[in-house]
Amino acid sequence: MAIDAWLLDGQGAVDSAAAAVPAPAFRLYRWLRPTLSLGWHQRHLEPHWWDLARQGRLDLVRRPSGGRAVLHGGDLTYALVWPRPQGTRAQVYGQALAWLIEAFAAMGQPLLGGSQAASLQRSSCFATSTAADLVHANGAKRVGSAQLWRAGHLLQHGSIQLDPCPVLWREVFGDNPPDLDPLPLAAENLEQHLYRSAGRWLPPLEGNVGERMPLSPAALATIAPHLERYRVTLSVSGDTSPELTMPRAT
Repeated sequence: MAIDAWLLDGQGAVDSAAAAVPAPAFRLYRWLRPTLSLGWHQRHLEPHWWDLARQGRLDLVRRPSGGRAVLHGGDLTYALVWPRPQGTRAQVYGQALAWLIEAFAAMGQPLLGGSQAASLQRSSCFATSTAADLVHANGAKRVGSAQLWRAGHLLQHGSIQLDPCPVLWREVFGDNPPDLDPLPLAAENLEQHLYRSAGRWLPPLEGNVGERMPLSPAALATIAPHLERYRVTLSVSGDTSPELTMPRAT
């Protein structure tokens, strides 16, 4: 998440003006262990989430993008940095999700846009399906997405659920995970399929998606001091108030 924010901040900028334009970027990544990511402005944390974190059942982080909590581990996460997209936010969402619609249709699992209103009352991203999300015909939500806009530039995050753990999902959200059919592709083959589709559909990327470009040691050293910004920690005193344990958004 810190890398995604770093990319949006204009690292590898294409303009020399005072307000740098970020370079277009697209990433797919997985999680080493179960992790609950919280939207940047999400301040209500369920008390039992702290208990699960204390027990070592999951990690807690927060995203620079918005939205509700997402349980990672059985998913594939994508991040898109798009300099100066044109159109309304709803239109940009549509353009930014077209690659996923094509990719899943090619796998025989068509996706549709969600139609529910966003709800601040639900703590889980996958509890509702808005126009920012993609669902199957049976209503099962496959992809949840959220955005961050900064100086006219976009960072869009999304979670593509593959094989969520039913036991942990129920422990975290008190409900069953989406009822999803397994995909015909797995692991590296699935990622390459998604990269190819993204390269055809995402306007700023011009076919360069999928080129492996590891960050340099210097870049990682630059990002490291910002890790705490996205880490959610438990109070040493035992006080589990989100106001005390989460840095305030600015």
